[in-house]
Parts: sequence; structure tokens; C-alpha cells
Amino acid sequence: MSQTAVSRKVAINSLVQKLEALPESAFLEVDRVRQLLRDNPVDPETLAPYLFWDGQHYTRNLIVKTDTFELMAICWEVGQVSSIHNHRDQNCWMATPVGRLQVQNYRVISKDLDTHCCEIEPTDLIEMNAAQPCAVDPREPVHSVFNPREWNQRAVSLHVYSRPFDSCEVYSFEKGTCGDIALHYTSIKGVLVTK
Repeated sequence: MSQTAVSRKVAINSLVQKLEALPESAFLEVDRVRQLLRDNPVDPETLAPYLFWDGQHYTRNLIVKTDTFELMAICWEVGQVSSIHNHRDQNCWMATPVGRLQVQNYRVISKDLDTHCCEIEPTDLIEMNAAQPCAVDPREPVHSVFNPREWNQRAVSLHVYSRPFDSCEVYSFEKGTCGDIALHYTSIKGVLVTK
């Protein structure tokens, strides 16, 4: 990608309009939405109303939710990491308008949700930055996202999910366990969710 393409940034509302204009079929394939994110890097200043930070855990901030997709901004303090998880068979695309993040992918060798036992192994490690959005591989969708301590900077990632979902499977590589968890938003359309 040329430096000119990287430096041209769009407002978050413009990205939302472009996502809303896509046919439903675009969210069933990986490349079209990833290319849209690559061609339309978001101006971080336009994300300000949606960014909420927490020193204990990354935050999930819903920007828009339709029947076809949802878009959220996730705020990562230095050293924060997600659980190893999947997305309930939904496609996922991620872009990083602020900072950079790493995505560790995993292969599921075996799992039994009834007994909460699994065996997984790490596969590839990917860096996300402003010029390089990524998509979760639908064939091996289990992954973890983290903001390495040694990079010493906050990060914000934008996540597009092909259909909204409110729970996911989480895995522990060290313990060989897995199970379902409910997902919650920190904020919805710029308003903090009260607990």
C-alpha cells in the first residue's frame, strides 16, 4: 500500500455508510470487507465519542449494530489481552487506527464443551497496524488479541462482525479447558452502559 493511501483517512461515519452500503453477501466472504477497511483507514479523532478506557480490562464500545453486521471500537491499554476465543461462526475483520496490536491464532485439535476440555496449539502470529487490517480465518477462527507491554502505547481496534452475537467460546491453552461466556458492551453509541 502506498504512503498516500495510508495517510488518507476517513471519518468513522463514512466507514459506517460504506459498510451499510455493502450487500449482505459481502459479509459472507473475507476479502471484500478487509479491502474496504484497507482502503478506508479511519481518522482516530472521529472515534473520540466511542472511546472509553479501563486500566483493568480492554473495553468493547459498540458503534453500530444492524441485522447484517456490528462495528465496535475496542480500547487496549498497554499489556491488555483478550481471552483465546472464537466468534460463533461469524466472520470478523479488524483494523487498528490507533497504535498496533498482535493477533495470535490457534488450531483446535479437539474440544468437548460438555466436559470443558480442549486441546489447542498456536499457529501464526500477525501484527495489525494502521496500514494492515486483518480478517479472522473462518477455517481456524480461534485467536487472541493483545497489546504487548514492550510497545508501551495504547491501541484502538475496530472490529466488524458479520452478524451480531452475544456469546463466544473461550479457551485456555495452559489448562486445556474451554467454555461459553456472555459478551457485554462497555458503551453503546457513545454512552456508557450502566451495570
